[in-house]
Amino acid sequence: MKGDNTMRTNKYLLRAALLGSLAVFGFSACGEEPAFSQQTLLAAAKLSKSKQTAVRTPYGQDAAEFVLTFADEFDHFNPQVWNDHIWYEKPNPTKNYTVEKGTLKIWPQRDASGKFFNRTIDTDGKFEQRYGFFEIEAKLPRGKGTWPAFWLFAHPDKRRPEIDVMEAYAGGEDPWGYTDADGVSRPTSYGATVWLDEGVEAGKYQHQAKKDLSASFHKYAVKWEPDRQTFYFDGKKLHTVEAKMTDQMYIMLDLWFGSSSGDPDDSTPQGKANSFEINYVRAWQMKRFMRE
Repeated sequence: MKGDNTMRTNKYLLRAALLGSLAVFGFSACGEEPAFSQQTLLAAAKLSKSKQTAVRTPYGQDAAEFVLTFADEFDHFNPQVWNDHIWYEKPNPTKNYTVEKGTLKIWPQRDASGKFFNRTIDTDGKFEQRYGFFEIEAKLPRGKGTWPAFWLFAHPDKRRPEIDVMEAYAGGEDPWGYTDADGVSRPTSYGATVWLDEGVEAGKYQHQAKKDLSASFHKYAVKWEPDRQTFYFDGKKLHTVEAKMTDQMYIMLDLWFGSSSGDPDDSTPQGKANSFEINYVRAWQMKRFMRE
């Protein structure tokens, strides 16, 4: 019956609103959906609605089409939401990340061995989602070898599906970046790529921003639908890859070294002042993909 369908839809929207509110306050949903009382659902819906309409809406999108499912504004670093290393490695004990003044900062640093090391901050096992709109606002680091990235990933069985929303290579050849008067590499472009599996590329795009991406904050986003992934920069649509991606994926933020950026060296600035700096991470689900 139509009335029953409406009730089921509203109930799911309320559950989604609660999950979004929990994520805002440092909780997340991964795995089986929990049960909530009707009073709690209604209160969460009211809270989530006010937050979405106030500031937490997908930039450049129709807010009415989305429900907030995850948001971290980085008031503090919450280990219930984030891991500080990728699943197949142990965390490096040298500290090169923090949350300070409302931003997550990850910076280039040599460890006790004298080498630059990779740092990954992700929600593996803590938050994952299939489809939706995913967005960060970030300022990129400078320096040869720096390789900051924002991506969605999964490692079910032996498969490795992946959506790279932003990967920058300051030390790469033009147009990836340029070298300033002090001999420091600065990023001016970034790449976005969809991988069906490890080594199986579905499509890619290089956005030439033609500006120093380490000088100010910009918004990097993807709208992920079942058969296409559309990438955005500061709300502007850049490119669409037509690929079927149906796995649940988690969020990854990292500062690695190498690839097209080359190897870091003495010209690569170390320390907090040269951070991959993230103002927020947010995710929304499209209402048309919600279960009834």
